[in-house]
Amino acid sequence: MSYVLGFISADGSLGIKRIKKDGSKQYILNITNKELPLLRKIKKVMEAYQKIGVKPSGYNPEGKYYFFQCGQQEICRDLFNLGIKPGKTFNSSSVEVPQKYFSDFVRGFFDGDGTVYIYKVNGIPQIKASFKGYNFGLITDLNQKLCRCLDILQKTIHQEISRKGKAGYYIDFYIDDCEKLAEFMYRNNPSLYLPRKRRIFEKWKLMKRRHYIKQNYPSKIGWHLNQKVFA
Repeated sequence: MSYVLGFISADGSLGIKRIKKDGSKQYILNITNKELPLLRKIKKVMEAYQKIGVKPSGYNPEGKYYFFQCGQQEICRDLFNLGIKPGKTFNSSSVEVPQKYFSDFVRGFFDGDGTVYIYKVNGIPQIKASFKGYNFGLITDLNQKLCRCLDILQKTIHQEISRKGKAGYYIDFYIDDCEKLAEFMYRNNPSLYLPRKRRIFEKWKLMKRRHYIKQNYPSKIGWHLNQKVFA
């Protein structure tokens, strides 16, 4: 469930469906993603009975996203109490997760709104993983707790403005830190994860990088285009 909480923190939203006559609120959870098999697993783990729907999207190369809405108030109230609030994009509070389940939360957040890829600089293979979100408080909290768990320095939080003028925040991990991140996220041989992302980390482990000598070249080309908001 910590994985699911992380996934919802990145790729879900909690809204108010309606206000009852007695003044109480009724919430509705919405989860949208392009990975149908993973969404089915999450739905099963949550024991949600709602059907998964399909909606078109210009951002997905396949032209569609999958979603399901859950109006089970027990689930929604649990999420609310754990820190998922209506309009969570603008909510700066952190999400509370027990330390022993934090790696599962991180993996869920990463699968919901993270990226990882292998590339080359001057012919030398590199790997980069990123976490991105629109909740600055949550990204800040994630940065502090995750880097402490990995025993590395905190990452710089960068800001990126979308074409619609919406501010997004992200932190990046490179090479050795990526290896620590992968070990942390998959250390318990979990059953819930996004296979295509895990395969990239596994591919990196098999790559030979012997005789590598670090060169003095800019490894973060293009970062000057983005605003550094926290170090």
